[in-house]
Amino acid sequence: MTAAGEEMHALVERLYPLCRSITGDGVRATLDIVGEYLPLQVHEVPTGTQVLDWTVPQEWNIRDAYVADPAGNRVVDFAASSLHVLGYSVPVSATMPLSELRDHLHTLPDHPSWVPYRTSYYKPEWGFCLAQETLDAMPDGEYEVRIDSTLADGHLTYAEHVVPGQVPDEVIVSCHVCHPSLANDNLAGIAVATFLARALAETTPYYTYRFLFAPGTIGAITWLARNAERVDRVKHGLVLACAGDRGQLTYKQSRRGDAEIDRVLRHVLTTSERPHRITEFTPYGYDERQFCSPGFNLGVGSLSRTPYAGYPEYHTSADNPDFVSPEAMADTLAVCREAFAVLDRNRRYLNLSPYGEPQLGRRGLYDALGGRSDTKQAQMAMLWVLNLADGEHSLLDVAERSGLPFDTVAVAADALRGAGLIKA
Repeated sequence: MTAAGEEMHALVERLYPLCRSITGDGVRATLDIVGEYLPLQVHEVPTGTQVLDWTVPQEWNIRDAYVADPAGNRVVDFAASSLHVLGYSVPVSATMPLSELRDHLHTLPDHPSWVPYRTSYYKPEWGFCLAQETLDAMPDGEYEVRIDSTLADGHLTYAEHVVPGQVPDEVIVSCHVCHPSLANDNLAGIAVATFLARALAETTPYYTYRFLFAPGTIGAITWLARNAERVDRVKHGLVLACAGDRGQLTYKQSRRGDAEIDRVLRHVLTTSERPHRITEFTPYGYDERQFCSPGFNLGVGSLSRTPYAGYPEYHTSADNPDFVSPEAMADTLAVCREAFAVLDRNRRYLNLSPYGEPQLGRRGLYDALGGRSDTKQAQMAMLWVLNLADGEHSLLDVAERSGLPFDTVAVAADALRGAGLIKA
């Protein structure tokens, strides 16, 4: 267990009780906490704003909600868990028989002790989510039903954090901040993104890295609508979701399938020998489907461990802080750092002495490798770089074709460039 893993898990535990949705004070409170780790630029977009084919909805906030049995006991209580209320429930204050109330109750009969997560963002509705065993124990009679919520004109809130690079071309890292008490989906993604941004800030990256903390779907759509004129700066991207469970890593490729981020993640996951899966793009999932919509067609993939809906705990109260592990989040963070290290150093070079093989010995290049345990591999990397430095092949091409580790290839390129044999 790494220190970063423990810190990320602590952040998940701290964020877990907050009631988040696609708008509202829960999102702001979440961003306030993330803002203690990173400087954030917070954006407030008014209700009614047209964003592509969508409209920013009314803002939802909730103060209290409960169902009280005939004896006055709160059998369902929002104060115990934010999952107990159907997300975006309109206010209600009523007394009704259990037979009528049942139409507004959501359970998971196959997992009778778990509470489901349900929402009704764009259709006025109200309801409660509870354990099936709680419902089974509720006697007939009159129940007091109370949802103290507001649905009114307000704002959609999202935030950005930028790690400046050597060039203005951007890598976007996106995670959604709209789910309430669900640790893997997506508090672990928020935590990994936060600590990834902090790690990158300690370096001097080649690309500019833009981190986007936004509600799912409508948040990404809002960001794209507000940045449509500059979206061509986004050269690569990664959506982080379900980043903390104990399953193997899964990378979902971009719509292009051969975008540089796709090749980099395939390379890193394969050469690291981590158990993993590579899946094809589908227009369903998280916000990669917005970035990869045909009008934008950005090179944005998605990294998770067990993908959405791929584990029984998904969208239930069982997705709690105990379900995610510091070790898994630390591993996800490590893969992101390894992938971006490849992305940042992946260049195309031109051989300045392309006629025949240049004499490396008299330039001291072979001598410089004398103490290395992988001298032969390093020599081969130099030869491969020289041979494929035609302005068409990238260092990742060299690594894939030669079967050599990317880092070995990149170090060889640095040495050759230092000797004046290649240029970017």
